[in-house]
Amino acid sequence: MGGLVSITVLLALLGVLYVPLGDYMARVFTTPRHLRVERLVYRIVGVSPDGEQSPKSYAMSVAAFSLVSIVVLMGILMGQSHLPMSRDMEGMPFWMAFNTAISFVANTNWQSYAGESTLGFTAQMAGLAVQNFLSAAVGIAVAVALIRGFARSRSGSLGNFWVDLTRGTVRILLPLAFAGAVVLMVGGVVQTFGDTSATTLMGDPQVLPGGPVASQESIKLLGTNGGGFFNANSAHPFENPTGLTNLFEIFMILLLPVCLTRTLGTMVGHRRQGLAVLGAMAALWTVALAVTTWAEAGAHAPSAQAAGAAMEGKETRFGEWASSLFAVATTGTSTGAVNASHDSMTPVGGGAAMVNMMLGEVAPGGVGSGLYGILIMAILTVFLCGLMVGRTPELLGKKIGSREMTFVALYALATPTLVLTGTAMAIARDSSADAMGNPDGHGFSEVLYAYTSAANNNGSAFGGITVTSDFFQITLGLAMLLGRILPIVLVLLLAGSLARQGKVPVTTGTLPTHRPLFVGMLVGVIVIMTALTYFPALALGPIAEALA
Repeated sequence: MGGLVSITVLLALLGVLYVPLGDYMARVFTTPRHLRVERLVYRIVGVSPDGEQSPKSYAMSVAAFSLVSIVVLMGILMGQSHLPMSRDMEGMPFWMAFNTAISFVANTNWQSYAGESTLGFTAQMAGLAVQNFLSAAVGIAVAVALIRGFARSRSGSLGNFWVDLTRGTVRILLPLAFAGAVVLMVGGVVQTFGDTSATTLMGDPQVLPGGPVASQESIKLLGTNGGGFFNANSAHPFENPTGLTNLFEIFMILLLPVCLTRTLGTMVGHRRQGLAVLGAMAALWTVALAVTTWAEAGAHAPSAQAAGAAMEGKETRFGEWASSLFAVATTGTSTGAVNASHDSMTPVGGGAAMVNMMLGEVAPGGVGSGLYGILIMAILTVFLCGLMVGRTPELLGKKIGSREMTFVALYALATPTLVLTGTAMAIARDSSADAMGNPDGHGFSEVLYAYTSAANNNGSAFGGITVTSDFFQITLGLAMLLGRILPIVLVLLLAGSLARQGKVPVTTGTLPTHRPLFVGMLVGVIVIMTALTYFPALALGPIAEALA
C-alpha cells in the first residue's frame, strides 16, 4: 500500500507543476529580453545575444564547448592536489580523469572511483557540480533547437546556442536546484565543508566524511546527471536519508523531462501534441515500473524465494517498492543515480532496467535528450505510417523526406552501434573475465549494462564489474563522448532541415499525431526497434539468466 501511495503522490506533484513549469520554460526560450547577469556572461564570452546561428554553427558551438569543458575538467581533476579544500587528495590518473571528464560533460556521470576517497571539495564543486549544470543546459538547448525547427518556416537559423545555454542555466536550473538543495537539507542531507570526527561504541575514533552534498545532490537529480558525492550514491544516508527524501529525489529526476513536453506543445502552438508525446513516455514508464516492481517485490527469482524477499543490495529504509521506483526513474531518464545495487536485482528486474536504457531513454528521458529522442522516434513512426498508406509523411506541419530520414536513420543506428561494438570488444578480451564480478550470463550482463549505460549517457552500473583498467576507461569514455556528440549533431542538422521548410497545411489526409492511435503506434515502433536491435544480446545475458 505504501508503494502505491508514493507513486500517487509522485504523479500528483508532477501534475501540479506540469503546466506552470512547462509554460515558463517556453517563455524563457522565446522572450527577447535578456537579464543583466546574462548580458554580463555574453560580454565575457564575446557573443552577440541577438545574433542567430545556422544549424552547422549551432552544432559546432555545442561540440567546441563540450571539448573545451572536457579539457578544463581534466585539468581540475588531475591537478586537484594544488587546489584549496583538496582534503590532501592526490590528482586523478590520466585515463581515469579522461573517463570522468567525458562522463560529466556528456551528462553521463559514470564513476569508476569512490567520490569520498578520491576527490576534494573544490574538485567536486568547481569541477563536477559545474558540469552538472552545464551538461543539462546543453541538453535543454538542443531540444529547444529541434522544437524551433518544427515551429519556424523558411528559416536558416535555430537560435543562439550561447543564449540558450545561459538562459537554461540561469533561469531554470539554478533556481530549481537552489530550492531543491534547501528541501534536501531540511530532509537531513549533509551540507558541510569538512569531515566529522566521532567515537564508536567500542571507543575507537572514526572519521565521517562530509562535504557540500545537498547542493550537488540537487542538480545531480534535477539535471538527470546522477554522479554521487559518495560511492554508494543515493543509497548513502548522507545523500538520501529517509523515505521522504527518496520520493523527493525521484520527483526531481522526472520533473524537467516531463514538463518539457508541455514546453514542446506551447512553442509549436499545439499543446495536444505535447500531451501525446507525454502519453507515449508515460506508457513505456508504466510498463517498466510494473515489470520491475513485480520482479523485485514479488520475489520471483529462486534466490529471492529462498530468502523470502529480494532485499539483497537494497536499503531497508526504502524496501523493494521504493527501490524499484527509483531504478525505473533513473534508467528511464539519463540520470544513473541509484538507491540500490542494480547488480543485485533479479534477472527480470535488472533486465528491465537495461531495456529502459536500450529504449533510448525516452521514458521520459534525460533533460532535453529525452524529448529530442522521442521526437526522432515520432518522425520514424510517421514515415512508416506514410509508407503504409502511400502518402508523404508529415509531423507538425513539416514533410519528412529522404534528407530528414537520413538523419533519423543515422541517429537510430549510432547508439546501438556503440553499445554492441563496445560489448563485443570487451567480451573478446581474455582479461575481461577477471573484471567481471560474476560468471556466465550475469557476467555478460555486467559488460552489456556498462556499455549500454555509457553510450546512452546514463551512468548507472551493475556494480560487480571492475572498470578501472585502461581498456575500460578509454572505451567507455569514447562510448560516452560519441554517444553524446553524434546524436546531438544529427538532431541539429535535422532541425535545420525542418526549419528551412515551409508549413504544410493540414488536410483530411493528414495523419493526426496527437491522438491515442498515433501514441500507440509510436510506442510500438520504439519497442520493436529496441527488440530487433538488442534481443540477441539480451538473450545471452538477463534472459538466459532468468531461464536458468
